[in-house]
Amino acid sequence: MDISIVLPTFNERDNISPLIERTLTALSDYELEIVVVDDDSPDGTWQLVAEKAKSDPRVRLIRRVDERGLTSAIQRGITEARGDRVGWMDCDLSMPPEDWPKLAALLANGADVAVGSRYVPGGADVAHSFTGRAFSKVINVAAGLALDWGIKDYTSGFILARKEVFSKISLQGDYGEYCIDLLYRAKKAGFSVQEAPYVCVPREAGESKTALNAWGYVTRGVNYVKTVGRLRFGQ
Repeated sequence: MDISIVLPTFNERDNISPLIERTLTALSDYELEIVVVDDDSPDGTWQLVAEKAKSDPRVRLIRRVDERGLTSAIQRGITEARGDRVGWMDCDLSMPPEDWPKLAALLANGADVAVGSRYVPGGADVAHSFTGRAFSKVINVAAGLALDWGIKDYTSGFILARKEVFSKISLQGDYGEYCIDLLYRAKKAGFSVQEAPYVCVPREAGESKTALNAWGYVTRGVNYVKTVGRLRFGQ
């Protein structure tokens, strides 16, 4: 198996089918599997995936009934992935699956971890409010100054990496801070981390799981700051 794409879902009924189809098309040149890890979505997301899996062996469903959470869902998918390279993305179509080949090309050219980045030339974020974009930029600049300036989008969540990376590094964190932790520890472990641009666009359907106002960003940002501090000072 060349590539496993992990899709962590909760209430993404209107997005999951087009996301799967677009991912299959984008990576049609590879031996591919899509592993959907669904946290027992009450909107029926997992039922749609189960039906797709019956007719397409490239699609697998992992339905979690007693556990929820973004980081643990991605880690479950990584653990069960059969591909030599494993990736994941948000499932709201804000990250264009047509950009997967860019990340695959980085690995083909020697990278161990490829990151879809909003903050390298050619990348952008047109999905979030001014407050959301400002929060993201502050966190990423702070992480770059404190940890490693060579990484520009520490909070990307659009990743493709060689499976061997995860034999040394498991994901840690409750939400987006897992990505800061992963990218920094991968770099410290001697893995090559490279970025390719992507444009983050508004979700097409469903309810956002990101913060909705300044207080929400501050509340969520506490864990980001703690993660940067822990990595910087070894606490």
